[in-house]
Amino acid sequence: MSTVRVLVGTKKGAFILTSDGKRQNWQVRGPLFAGWEIYHLKGSPVDPNRIYASQTSGWFGQMVQRSNDGGLNWETVGNTFQYEGDPGTHKWYDGSQHPWEFKRIWHFEPSYTDPDTVYAGAEDAALFKSTDGGTSWQELPGLRAIKGHLWQPGAGGMGLHTILLDPRNPNRIYIAISAAGAFRTDDGGQTWRPINRGLKSLYELPDPDAEVGHCVHHIAMNPSRPDVLFMQKHWDVLRSDNAGELWTEVSGNLPTDFGFPIEVHAHEPETIYVVPMKSDSEHYPPDGKLRVYRSRTGGNEWEPLSEGLPQKDCYVNVLRDAMAVDSLEPCGVYFGTTGGQVYVSADSGNTWNAIVRDLPGVLSVEVQVLP
Repeated sequence: MSTVRVLVGTKKGAFILTSDGKRQNWQVRGPLFAGWEIYHLKGSPVDPNRIYASQTSGWFGQMVQRSNDGGLNWETVGNTFQYEGDPGTHKWYDGSQHPWEFKRIWHFEPSYTDPDTVYAGAEDAALFKSTDGGTSWQELPGLRAIKGHLWQPGAGGMGLHTILLDPRNPNRIYIAISAAGAFRTDDGGQTWRPINRGLKSLYELPDPDAEVGHCVHHIAMNPSRPDVLFMQKHWDVLRSDNAGELWTEVSGNLPTDFGFPIEVHAHEPETIYVVPMKSDSEHYPPDGKLRVYRSRTGGNEWEPLSEGLPQKDCYVNVLRDAMAVDSLEPCGVYFGTTGGQVYVSADSGNTWNAIVRDLPGVLSVEVQVLP
């Protein structure tokens, strides 16, 4: 039977949760890197025992950790993230110009074909690539050339938080930045274009046709259909059927269309999951009821999934990288909360159970299925 490994990054360390394919009984290991913020952990699709972790601290800065044995042992690898050339300035919260400053890595995305190739999304927003297992990093500076001087931080900083690799076309990469928008390259990162047509940001942008400046919270896709994208924006849930050329709102009957994560079912490309929050100033579930919403029609028609989740007095948030799906049948869905709970559904969202309840606030959740 398969083994499931869930990689959890929290505000005070990393945790590794393991179970067999039934996903009922779990072992919890951690904290790893105790006391440090672990923004993201992710394993290689080629070699699942190769895992990258972003370890960061307001006192000691950023460190990249790598494991070659499934998280049992770790080594510090390359930690030099240098912007190419003169990085110039970007917009600050008050609209003034501010120097580009590296702060931390928000997200790792390992290659589908090579365990030593991995991409890293940084704050201040930039995309870096390593071809030697994280020993050295090079920026792909063409991204910041797309009106980078107009990019502005969201409330949590100006982070490149989403990296999607097209498994059919190694030269195509999608990324998203808060609060600059979504971008795509078709030549391996040399040149980029904004893919924000159809996004509306009435409260943030005076120009309804602005190419950049949209606060995209997360983008997801099913790897079998990489031209179809789903987006959770600051407000609005959207989809694109043409690789981001045009977005259409599919919020439908959601109780609120503000939220952070969005994921796609592993075997049903039209089944998507979101976790609505009350508003952009009140980051907790409407009515204090924690509910995942599922659409089986690619959006517009949504159903609440609440069995096993707290339905009163629940005021946690679910962050953008804190939701994941596995590849088993039926598909497993996982998410972590700022209250330290990690939930699993082994039946595509119909019912939920807490794997663990009292971790530090969860920043990221990823899942691996091992033979």
